[in-house]
Amino acid sequence: MRVLGVDPGLTRCGVGVVEGVAGRPLTMIGVGVVRTPADADLGHRLVAVEQGIEQWLDQHRPECVAVERVFSQHNVRTVMGTAQASAVAMLCAARRGIPVALHTPSEVKAAVTGSGRADKAQVGAMVTRLLRLSAPPKPADAADALALAICHIWRAPAQNRLQQAVALHTAKAPKGRTA
Repeated sequence: MRVLGVDPGLTRCGVGVVEGVAGRPLTMIGVGVVRTPADADLGHRLVAVEQGIEQWLDQHRPECVAVERVFSQHNVRTVMGTAQASAVAMLCAARRGIPVALHTPSEVKAAVTGSGRADKAQVGAMVTRLLRLSAPPKPADAADALALAICHIWRAPAQNRLQQAVALHTAKAPKGRTA
């Protein structure tokens, strides 16, 4: 499975492509950051994020896009920019028919480090180790994008089995009754 991880942001949108399957060594295909100038018009920044994501999709042809689920922060301005960049990434994938998965920051941290409260340095260190890199990807947004892709590769098989079981159970339920 080839997954494009997206750590959304308007100034720095981390992107990383990882290939592999759960239980086997993973391979980093590419990592980077789509940047936009903080003083540019919002519309132009969103177009720049779209163009950057489109380039990554064209170049790496992922089977799935894993995006960090936006969570509430104290700074509404920051969360709005993150949500807007997240929507752009989801739109780019949906336009191409590529499935999108959303993962919370704590879900990603737990998958990669074993702790949902891990800090940026711990995530970067584990991404480096898991992908057998010589140094942690910089900036942290790039490492976070790779962590998202890793999380999805590891969690997707279990999530798919769960969805299939729910669908099977629902299909077998007597009419008028579901669970």
